[in-house]
Amino acid sequence: MAGVGRFSILVLTMILAMMLAACGNGDPVVETARPVLVAHPGGGADAALTAYAGEIRARQESPLSFRVGGNLVRRVVDVGAKVKRGDLLAELDPGDLRLQSQAAQAQLAAAEAELGRARADQARFAALAAQQLVSRSALDAQVAAFRAAEGQARAARANLDVASNQAAYTQLRAPRDGAIATRQAEAGQVVAAGQTVFTLAGDAGREVAIAFPESRIRSFSVGQPVLVELWNAPGERLSGTIREIAPAADAQARTYAARIALAGDAAQAVELGQSARVYVQEDGLRAALSVPLSAVQRANGSAAVWVVDRKTRRVHLAPVRVGPFGESRVAVLGGLQPDAWVVVAGGHLLREGQLAAPVDRENRPVLPAATRIARED
Repeated sequence: MAGVGRFSILVLTMILAMMLAACGNGDPVVETARPVLVAHPGGGADAALTAYAGEIRARQESPLSFRVGGNLVRRVVDVGAKVKRGDLLAELDPGDLRLQSQAAQAQLAAAEAELGRARADQARFAALAAQQLVSRSALDAQVAAFRAAEGQARAARANLDVASNQAAYTQLRAPRDGAIATRQAEAGQVVAAGQTVFTLAGDAGREVAIAFPESRIRSFSVGQPVLVELWNAPGERLSGTIREIAPAADAQARTYAARIALAGDAAQAVELGQSARVYVQEDGLRAALSVPLSAVQRANGSAAVWVVDRKTRRVHLAPVRVGPFGESRVAVLGGLQPDAWVVVAGGHLLREGQLAAPVDRENRPVLPAATRIARED
């Protein structure tokens, strides 16, 4: 029985060997093409567009404060209020300053009375000196007294002007047309001279406040055209230019503050505080190609893209030199032809030399090719 069992195993082994030999007799093995989404590289218009976050601000933003200190007794406007030049915004308690003004006025009256007496004495002594009834030194003393009285009167008049101005400074008025952007004080609060009470956003125009990175600050210049896209209006881009760039970087963020002036009617289409993206086309990259971010792969520590060969319909990994990364695309500075079919989705699933069936975003074949091919093993 043991011999029969060994014989059965030998027979099964021979049958299995014959089956394997039949499978490897040179019959073709069918390879299925993998569908891939492809696209041509984009043109240079969008290749070097780099997006920077910004905020809509007024071109003229004025912190408003009292020129004197005191108790804030009345606040006339709220945040968001539209004001005209000269409108009353807030008022301090004028009591003490009014008393100071009255005291200065009384001092002026006394100084003017003293000036009148000195003028009369000087005229009388001048007449007596002409008749040689008083000495020359006595006349000189009266002339000096008269001039001193004139100086005291002028000083008292100046003090009265200062006191009157300070009394008027208890009223805070709008220096120009605009809107109240912020409020930092409330009625009943004691404020110091120069302490900000309101921030006035002027009606002279709207701008975008952004910050440029220190690493590429030389790529930007005043007057350079840019595009502005509001967060609540995607796809709608407004024209603008770089109006100013700070000469020094922020000590903490290491970025350069900049302002973007909106052109024409674009300034009227935005509201204060809106979020925006500023798209800047950096110098030296205007003719670059671009591909979607999803098309870029990493190969041996550098960037590469999958390209479909037009003749063989197989993919190969092409090393490329990339520029700055944008919001959805990246500039390609070298290693790619404008008419190449680049795999823009699913590249991480491909292998070198794999057969592909390239399609566009409408799922239409872009190359006339069979989807199956015989492969000899």
